[in-house]
Amino acid sequence: MNAELDLLVRLTDYDRPQDVADRAVQAESLGFDRISTGETTGWNIVPPLTLAADRTEELGISNDVLSPFGRSPALLAQTALALHDVSGGRFRLGLGPSSPAITERWHGEAFDRPLRRTREAIEVIRAVYEEGNPAYEGEIFEISGLNYEREPPESPPPIDLGTLGPKATEMAGRFGDGWAPQLFTKDGLEDRLADLERGTELADRDRSDLRVSPIVRGIASEDRDRARKLARGTIAFMLGAYGPYYGDSVAEQGYPDVVADIRDAWADRDTAEMAARLPDEVLDELAPAGTPEEVREWVAEYAAIEGVDAVRFGFVDGMTEADKTATMEALAELR
Repeated sequence: MNAELDLLVRLTDYDRPQDVADRAVQAESLGFDRISTGETTGWNIVPPLTLAADRTEELGISNDVLSPFGRSPALLAQTALALHDVSGGRFRLGLGPSSPAITERWHGEAFDRPLRRTREAIEVIRAVYEEGNPAYEGEIFEISGLNYEREPPESPPPIDLGTLGPKATEMAGRFGDGWAPQLFTKDGLEDRLADLERGTELADRDRSDLRVSPIVRGIASEDRDRARKLARGTIAFMLGAYGPYYGDSVAEQGYPDVVADIRDAWADRDTAEMAARLPDEVLDELAPAGTPEEVREWVAEYAAIEGVDAVRFGFVDGMTEADKTATMEALAELR
């Protein structure tokens, strides 16, 4: 497999931030190229990623994703620069508008003009990177500016955008250094890559300068039926209950009836029925779940899509520690 292999971990799977560092050490020893984790309403991502960076030597460090509704653009730049320094330049900043639920019910902000806010946040972050000052006048942010207390690095952390829709992905092509989408079929990903390409053309940029690292969630196990059951439950929940965007995106990729059926089951909070309403063929399109051989084949085919630079693999719900190790070892054979 020519593409790189990233590992996406969930902070809720660990008892201490130090345990994330243990996973990072394991990932590095197995040949993974990068580890990434997201931030919602649990731990701040900085301590676990700092520990992971400190205990590894070559493993890339990323986050999925920080929101300009949850942190000011200047604080996003500070966070990225601190993780850049602690990792010796291995950090990539993941940025995205997040969701109405987290924005409004956790951060207490109105989910207003998310794409504009994200674009302006990128520009402020780059101002700190380049000038050491967040001074900016925009439609969302007006910042008079103070000086960054340290010398900005010559090669600051790249900015990866976690987006789904056509316009948001075009924005990633115009303003980002990478793109980390989620829950795309192979055909759906190829279609959206055209939007990314359009963004790079509008900015007169070379698409090869962006790192495209789509996120997939799966499990490799000799117990094929159990693996598929666990994956089915996770994917169905993401389509029906995890905010509107993933379900809307998969519906637009050709499965509106499936998404509607799953959402109907979620209206009754019937997670078993949600899973039952996810057909095998849709599960197969969205998730690598099955025997180690099947999962390796799925990931290799996904990685072979033109324009994909890395596959970012995340676990599904209900996996044991043995499941996770077995899955990582199965994927390591692709390296």
